[in-house]
Amino acid sequence: MTQTSVPHILIYTTPTCQDCHALKRWLSQQGLAYEERDLTDPEIAEEAKARTGVRVAPITIVGSEVFYGTFPSQKPGLIKALGLTEGA
Repeated sequence: MTQTSVPHILIYTTPTCQDCHALKRWLSQQGLAYEERDLTDPEIAEEAKARTGVRVAPITIVGSEVFYGTFPSQKPGLIKALGLTEGA
């Protein structure tokens, strides 16, 4: 995997969300650092809603792009946004 400049990755998650765990595991497998915020904190949930218009987990923000929904539905967009190869 060759990366020139990886944009900032921010993820909004909850402790019991299986898609959140899958997302974090995949990002770690790709060697990508991310900032995580817990949606169970009411202030964080409000911040996510104001920033993205949604309040579901996981929410992934890569640079200025927002992804939400299940991890499998986010993955193709994340691969593109992060400049990874399809086999990632």
